[in-house]
Amino acid sequence: MQRIALAWVVSSCMGGALLHADESGFKPIFDGQSLAGWDGNTQFWRVEDGAITGQTTAENPTKGNTFIVWRAGELDDFELRLEYRIVGGNSGVQYRSWEDEAEWGKWVIGGYQADLEAGDTWSGALYGERFRGILSAELQKGIRKEDWNEYVIRAEGYHFVHAINGNVTIDSTDKDTERRRRTGLLALQLHAGPPMKVQFRNIRLKRLALADRKKVVFVAGKKSHGYFAHEHNAGSILLANALNQSGLDVLATVYRNHLPENDSVFVEDKGKGVWPWPRDPTAFDNADALVFYNDGGGRHPVNQHLDEIDALMKKGVGLACLHYGVEVPKGASGDRFLDWIGGYFETHLSVNPHWTLQARRAELAADHPITRGVEPFTVDDEWYYNMRLASHQDGMTPILRGVPPAHTRERRFGPHSGNPHVRARRGMYETVAWCRERPDGGRGFGFTGGHRHENWGHDGFRKLVLNAILWVARGEVPTAGVPSQSLTREDLEANQDYPKR
Repeated sequence: MQRIALAWVVSSCMGGALLHADESGFKPIFDGQSLAGWDGNTQFWRVEDGAITGQTTAENPTKGNTFIVWRAGELDDFELRLEYRIVGGNSGVQYRSWEDEAEWGKWVIGGYQADLEAGDTWSGALYGERFRGILSAELQKGIRKEDWNEYVIRAEGYHFVHAINGNVTIDSTDKDTERRRRTGLLALQLHAGPPMKVQFRNIRLKRLALADRKKVVFVAGKKSHGYFAHEHNAGSILLANALNQSGLDVLATVYRNHLPENDSVFVEDKGKGVWPWPRDPTAFDNADALVFYNDGGGRHPVNQHLDEIDALMKKGVGLACLHYGVEVPKGASGDRFLDWIGGYFETHLSVNPHWTLQARRAELAADHPITRGVEPFTVDDEWYYNMRLASHQDGMTPILRGVPPAHTRERRFGPHSGNPHVRARRGMYETVAWCRERPDGGRGFGFTGGHRHENWGHDGFRKLVLNAILWVARGEVPTAGVPSQSLTREDLEANQDYPKR
């Protein structure tokens, strides 16, 4: 594609060292041995000499630019460091980019691109692939031809800096408020044209704190109960989209429970099973809040990562757990949940019946940010109750309560059904959503609804959870609560794990 300078070029400069060589916070996203976590056409991409290698030949050309895409996550604010070597042609590193397979075909990417080439013009430039063309172009210096070069790309807000071998080639701010991008994919380019070979190695990523908004990271559990029940993927996407479209200072991203063919967000844990955990090693590094919507109990993914999550909680990161995600085993996991969010579902104590809850004013906590703007609602769901909760003195606040029907207390005794304590509380209020503000400033939220996917279509039900997620991220909940568009049936049926029945 021809490079053409466009009318909305932003500021650029050249010269000087970019950053100190401090490697703290950087994590490898390429293992040096395989393309695990990367997705490209293996007709052109392979691992050679410990490097991701893309190559075209006279006998094996590519008809158009083709990319290898990092599938483990998306980029927001970050610094990326890598080494590259190129022989012939040109290439680039895509960031905050997107795909349109129906329009462009597979392994084709559009978005910001940090250019590099074998020639003497474009290395270090900022280019808009299928986007806006050249955003800046400067003469290059100090590029080692057909040898390894160190490339650094930094994006903070809409401020972008590129440097090659310690020399800044671009320092730009994108002021195009209509088309600039804050999140998107990372990919490496193999350009159409004459035969060429490009290699990338020592690829390290560091997430940067978002200075202008709160970041919320959703982890969607694996497929579970069938169509329109426990739809962790679809529910997480609906909630994240609502936050991103709210106009508030929040950015939400979802680590989905499946990714394209030959890749997965799941990682195997020491032969014990496959758990829904982000492959992206930087997934939580700049998060203000985590949201877990997943199967729980012994299968809760956090059970395998208690120390990792505890370290984040000690830094003030918030945590929200939805539906089955509030159940963990008694003991180490249960004790952590009491601390982190103020309660959990304890087997042989808590119960999980389906019943209709009427959330009127009396059932909602008064004067708490989580209930702002929440209109009364009536919802039939699998509302867990008789939770193991921390005390009010320990910062736990009931957010939503209800009086379960008597029949829900009469089920047979079992780990999730009846017990004497539950039966003794006939006619009493039970807490089905709660929060905790920890002494260290961190916040937690537990919500037992969310079995039936269609319930996310209830405006009050959805607003309560959106408010809570923003609150645990230590964002300011508006007086009228987090705004969101009412959902259509088509919205609710999107991204389902199971075929429609």
